[in-house]
Amino acid sequence: MDLFSRSWAALRTAVAEMPDESFELPSGCTGWLVRDLVCHLVIDAQDVLITLVTPAATEPTVDAVTYWNLVDPPTGEDPLDALIPRLAAAYGEPRLLKFHLDDVGSAAGRAAELADPAARVSTQDQVLTVGDYLSAYLLEWTLHHLDLIAHLPDAAEPPAETLAAARAALEKIAGASFPISFSDKDALLIGTGRRTPTDAETAALGELATNLPLILG
Repeated sequence: MDLFSRSWAALRTAVAEMPDESFELPSGCTGWLVRDLVCHLVIDAQDVLITLVTPAATEPTVDAVTYWNLVDPPTGEDPLDALIPRLAAAYGEPRLLKFHLDDVGSAAGRAAELADPAARVSTQDQVLTVGDYLSAYLLEWTLHHLDLIAHLPDAAEPPAETLAAARAALEKIAGASFPISFSDKDALLIGTGRRTPTDAETAALGELATNLPLILG
């Protein structure tokens, strides 16, 4: 729960501190500008709020690891993916996007802090505990923080402890560990296809290299 709060607060702070011109730069999400990614974060925050007030009475069907499915790389044909850039452009000014994310994002953060970790909630036809749901989102926030600053070398990176936790989560999803020589950031970027490994990194990955990238859905 604490790591979720730290990762979400760090991501929202990174957006708030970005100069307006940065919103027109590419993000680490292929085909999306930074403004598109920020719009996606607004929708993610809404999803957190909706899920936390959608109780479930049945036993959990997934946990923080099995919540994620490995899917094929996006083709751009998903209607929601196509909608995001149009929504982002409709805001017009970066300050409006910043305001909306701060408004909805702060509410999502407060709701997470107040929630009972053992309570069961439902989302996407699955049931899981609040603790597992928020742990799953820690991986989402950390990856999107890296996406946000992909072309902003001076921007603050995600907190070290959330990078480490996100790496551990990705290794559980992969069913294998990344080489100890990989930094947490590089493990996340290479593991999810956000960066192409060098020849030396591919050699260090061994058989794991054949299973990459891990596209989460």
